[in-house]
Amino acid sequence: MNVIYGVLTGFILDIIIGDPYRLPHPVRWIGSFISLCEKCARRIFRGKGLILGGSVITVLTVGISGAIPFILLYAAYGINRWAGILLEGVICFYMLALKSLRTESMRVYSALEAGDSERARKNVSYIVGRDTQYLDNKGITKAAVETVAENTSDGVIAPLFYMLIFGAVGGCVYKAVNTLDSMLGYRDEKYMYIGRIPARLDDVLNFIPSRISALLMIISSFILGYDCKNAVRIFKRDRYKHKSPNSAQTESVCAGALDIQLSGDAYYFGKLCKKPFIGDSIREIEPKDIVRANRMLYVSALMGLGAGIIIRLVIIWS
Repeated sequence: MNVIYGVLTGFILDIIIGDPYRLPHPVRWIGSFISLCEKCARRIFRGKGLILGGSVITVLTVGISGAIPFILLYAAYGINRWAGILLEGVICFYMLALKSLRTESMRVYSALEAGDSERARKNVSYIVGRDTQYLDNKGITKAAVETVAENTSDGVIAPLFYMLIFGAVGGCVYKAVNTLDSMLGYRDEKYMYIGRIPARLDDVLNFIPSRISALLMIISSFILGYDCKNAVRIFKRDRYKHKSPNSAQTESVCAGALDIQLSGDAYYFGKLCKKPFIGDSIREIEPKDIVRANRMLYVSALMGLGAGIIIRLVIIWS
């Protein structure tokens, strides 16, 4: 029950507060640690030896990210059960990105609605990895919708999945792997070797959560009155149209539910990356689709939390 109370506390805090930008954040600490490790690894390893370097970085990052919250929680629960639950809740809160994802994507929407393309382009650059300087309004909107769709899994459902199984420690380990992938898991020449192990591990950890997320989004599209039938059709057809085995799972559902086309070619670090389209352009994408994607995000998150808690209670009481 302690884990359920902790996850529920973290979820409620995230909905109310969102990411506390002005306070220290564990994920930023993890990112700083990875950057330091990368600099050291590149001094020690060369060529294919960077695969070993990436493996060492992964082991250190995951180990430390799991050990620190484990020790802190062990001490807190040793003092008092409610002290432990409170700390568990705070850590879970830091691992979720529900409100912050909505807030950042809605800033893009607000700028587009105000006709301020430059501000919209700047705002979307904070939440996507692609080059944004040449995106038109349609490209900006597509980037924002794709980010909401993909991070429905990476930023919300996957952390919830691991926290409901392993508590806050599980959430920290997952976010460590996810951060490793976001920083090192590129497929270009610079990261081809050092990012190989982080990318593969991230694929493994996201395999189940991404598919749960897709299912939840299909159900949410029905609840919200979107095109559920098309969501299922596009999911079946396009869910593997991505280099990652997981990313297109939720993007395909979102594209189908909203009757729009996502993905396609994009620039990363000045180089064109050829990518297939996901979904059919039944209608033109519009800024309002950012709002629609966020509604699917919230409904999916609430269903995921509820289902996870019920399953854990059934296991506890059986």
